[in-house]
Amino acid sequence: MTALGAAANGAALGLSAGLSPGPLLALVIAQTLAYSVREGVKIAAAPLMSDAPIVLAALALTGLLAGHPLPLGLLTLCGAAYLGWCGLESLRFRPGADGGEQTTRPRSVRKGVLANFLNPSPYLFWGGVGAPLLTRYWTAGGGAAPAFLAGFYACLVGAKVLVAWISGRVGPVVGGPAYRVVMRLLGVGLVAYAGWFAWEGWLLIAVGKTD
Repeated sequence: MTALGAAANGAALGLSAGLSPGPLLALVIAQTLAYSVREGVKIAAAPLMSDAPIVLAALALTGLLAGHPLPLGLLTLCGAAYLGWCGLESLRFRPGADGGEQTTRPRSVRKGVLANFLNPSPYLFWGGVGAPLLTRYWTAGGGAAPAFLAGFYACLVGAKVLVAWISGRVGPVVGGPAYRVVMRLLGVGLVAYAGWFAWEGWLLIAVGKTD
């Protein structure tokens, strides 16, 4: 696995996570419309400030299961199910009213960090998808693991920053025709990733059964 391939995989997953409707994206739009693009960007950067403990915990869990193919395979299948669910949600996406609260003081950093910590998506992603991939890239060496992280967070944060920038100039973009097309394409990609993960999980379980 080359660093370029790892970065591409990270970028694809990060772009999907960055554009998928959820509490953090809704908060990016709300803060942008209520205050400024700068406040929306602060929300977009929240994963950079709050994901580290989640990633480390997920890596520790994956490390504990490394010598046990059966539970690791089951964890990978859970990751496949999560990716499949995200893909179906993207394919079924319909525009809705993503409302946000408006207050007299932005407090964007605190809001963003709390929203990210209380959002189950990072835990589900890193526990079932991100940590197994990152572990594999770390084992492969050649800078694949840092490349995966760089690609993932560049697109995760960059996508939300782009949404904030566009929202600050033309209003909310979630629900627009172009956004719906992007969500459909991301949905197809996520379903494909889910199939790959399901196959990897099945292979791990099969190995576990033969030992």
